[in-house]
Amino acid sequence: MITLAGALNAGLRRALENDPKVVLMGEDIGKLGGVFRVTDTLQKDFGDKRVIDTPLAESGIIGTAFGMALRGFRPVCEIQFDGFVYPAFDQIVSQVAKIRYRTGGNAKAPLTIRIPFGGGIGAVEHHSESPEAYFAHTAGLRVVAPSNPADAYTMIQQAIALDDPVIFFEPKRRYWDKAEVDLDAAPTLSLDSARVVVPGTDATIVTYGGTVTTAVAAAKIAAEEGHSLEVIDLRSISPIDFDTIEASVRKTGRLVIAHESQVFLGIGAEIAARISERCFYQLEAPVLRVGGFDIPYPPAKLESHHLPSPDRILYAVDKTLAA
Repeated sequence: MITLAGALNAGLRRALENDPKVVLMGEDIGKLGGVFRVTDTLQKDFGDKRVIDTPLAESGIIGTAFGMALRGFRPVCEIQFDGFVYPAFDQIVSQVAKIRYRTGGNAKAPLTIRIPFGGGIGAVEHHSESPEAYFAHTAGLRVVAPSNPADAYTMIQQAIALDDPVIFFEPKRRYWDKAEVDLDAAPTLSLDSARVVVPGTDATIVTYGGTVTTAVAAAKIAAEEGHSLEVIDLRSISPIDFDTIEASVRKTGRLVIAHESQVFLGIGAEIAARISERCFYQLEAPVLRVGGFDIPYPPAKLESHHLPSPDRILYAVDKTLAA
């Protein structure tokens, strides 16, 4: 058994072993091993030239890594917390995302940006953000989020191997979830493929990151009540595997989308629009969304009311089944 954080560590270790051009960069990732200990022991084993403790300057981290990527390295940057990425936002969306298009493919930016995201750990302000929609809206970036240790292990290696920049969101409240991981197994899915976690026939739940576990819990409760829910883990937020979602909705006729970020203009809005276009005649009810409220992330004592819960997801399921 291995935790999600441990699986990421193993995946980073494998990438460092396989390619001398892979370099890790970030605040306190070396001697400390990162706030969540994802990079624990890696500097000791690979040296401080490949696992680099940087100054507290996110724009500088990304700017430096971007330059290194243009020179043939494969940097992996850690942004310590989701809410700290904004000083680097200009570098990411104005430079990193556009260089390949701007140069007609002559320049590439094989840069992976790791960001612990989401709530559920009782953190203070700026430590529980869900900024994925900002990056998914930016052409030129891939945006992914593993939900379990096995995917974390393979997806981080796939992201590093790509020649495109990847925003790699890690659900911090799942860092300590454990599962069996075969460290010698080859990936069974491409980085941009969704996965059916729980098969079902009555309604489809689409989600990603930390909310996948919540959706699976909802499906188990629904099964006890006689309803069969199909749960899909997107894994990739941009691009989105609409074919897998469409195949499910054509079977179930109903769709509920759940994510931690606020519903207004979130990832769920794009999925709802696309599936409404592609499955108009198969949908038996309107597509419903469950997510955070349209407020700044609340204080820790209130976050359980803000985050999607099995009860909130099942309330939406009840509405769509009754339609």
